[in-house]
Amino acid sequence: MPSTLRSVALQLRAAQRIARLRGFSVRRALEPLDDRLVFVIGSPRSGTTFLAGAIGSLPGFVDLGEVAPLKAAIPGLYAEPDEEAARRIRRILTATRRLALVGGRRSVEQTPETAFVSRAAALAFPDARFVHIIRDGRDVVCSLLERGWLRAGRAGGDDAGLPYGAEPRFWVEPGRRREFSAASDPRRAAWAWRRYVSAARGAPSERLCELRYESLAADPETTAGQLAGFLDVPATALAQALQTARDTSVGRWARELPPAELAEVEEECGELLGALGYLR
Repeated sequence: MPSTLRSVALQLRAAQRIARLRGFSVRRALEPLDDRLVFVIGSPRSGTTFLAGAIGSLPGFVDLGEVAPLKAAIPGLYAEPDEEAARRIRRILTATRRLALVGGRRSVEQTPETAFVSRAAALAFPDARFVHIIRDGRDVVCSLLERGWLRAGRAGGDDAGLPYGAEPRFWVEPGRRREFSAASDPRRAAWAWRRYVSAARGAPSERLCELRYESLAADPETTAGQLAGFLDVPATALAQALQTARDTSVGRWARELPPAELAEVEEECGELLGALGYLR
């Protein structure tokens, strides 16, 4: 399929999915768009989907999910100047929201790769907020290994047409691309966590709220209080939305990563793990 037609098809599918959300009304759908978007960013398998869904369930919000046309465009946007990338991001998300008839609801966008273009997204939507959820990279590695998205020999791709497997992604450092392909699966997973978290922490600090997955799972009420003020939403409603968070996967790395794999993981991302307080 030609790239232009594919982009249109992705746009329509994304809009149709969002339009099926509960609570749709014609009156609200025709209201002016609210540009106070919330971008939930972070490494895949860090709780971005859960957190975005919780915020999106609040009155006056809508969870866009991972907007496939944006996700498909990000590898190209990453190489562009922020100003040009911002224009394209605004066009994509404005079209998606219009087609999905979200109206005046505040949209929550949860594509993890948005972390790599967060400054452009901030230019595109000056009233947007960014929420970065951080999870212990060793637990993320376990989850990524379970999913197999970065596994050597993995065929296929995601709903945005981005391939699985060991091929270097746009976010791999140019001088290490061959090394990435040749690395073990655990090292590649640790590499992904390091790059996503580092990128997300580069979002404009005055519009960024960082949360820990472990704290959210253990004490959702405290996390809700921290986040509610940042987003200007009722803490009680947010706490209720976060109540279903589970902490059963916290610390799974200690059970699942053999010593040799753990050593590789910590060699690849140990500096960031230590800076975030995960290494004692």
